[in-house]
Amino acid sequence: MLEFFQNFEQAAAGFAPVVLIVPGLLALIVGLFIWLGGLGFRRTLFALVGAISGAICGFFIISRSIISAAVSTGLTALIAIIFQKVFIAILTAALAAILGFVLLARPYLNEASEAAPIDQDKISHQSSTLSVSESIEAAKTYAVDFGNRIRQTCSQMPAYNWAIIAVLAIIFIIVGFLLWRLASALCCSALGTTLVFMGMILLLLYKGSAPISKIYNRTSFCAIVFTAMTAFGTIEQLLLWHHAERRTIMEKQTEEDKDEPEQKT
Repeated sequence: MLEFFQNFEQAAAGFAPVVLIVPGLLALIVGLFIWLGGLGFRRTLFALVGAISGAICGFFIISRSIISAAVSTGLTALIAIIFQKVFIAILTAALAAILGFVLLARPYLNEASEAAPIDQDKISHQSSTLSVSESIEAAKTYAVDFGNRIRQTCSQMPAYNWAIIAVLAIIFIIVGFLLWRLASALCCSALGTTLVFMGMILLLLYKGSAPISKIYNRTSFCAIVFTAMTAFGTIEQLLLWHHAERRTIMEKQTEEDKDEPEQKT
């Protein structure tokens, strides 16, 4: 799997700058917003997260077609808006399942072979001449191949690993329902941190700084930074939410106190 990411890193050096800069900046800005203040606009955020999750599931899991991705996007966004607590519980369980999968699947990721070989020589040969459309097509090819590798890894994992992941998901669904506020802050912080990392990686790919190789060589340090950022964002959003609730309660009490003399007269 490391070879796959290094090949992508080399190919990205030949992408059109706009293909890396625009999504990189968007991911960075939106990630910072979600990381530090996502709960303030949770309805909009949940709809956005639901739409993104639905698009990913619709394209990579259900069927690689625009129609399935669009339908899945609309349904998950609607569910996220209407059933916020259910959505947060599911999202919390999904994050726990993804973390469990990453930890348990590491031995099998290295064994996964390319299900759809990429013409690396062709991409390398065009490294300085790729247009925007060619860059997008190359990125899509890598995304599809990455999905194939994940599927192959899933088929190689033993049943007891899936049992562990299922138990983690069930535990965190319960936690998501019982501690909805904490789960909401944690999800916002984790998603925001992920987007910040993704944005920085895309921008560093444009600069030719080989961020993927550096992350691999300093995995422990990057994991600590990611965990620290997630913890900070969670605590910060919980404090802001608590402060906002206290302010709302005080404003309501003030309005009630103003209305009482008028009622007596």
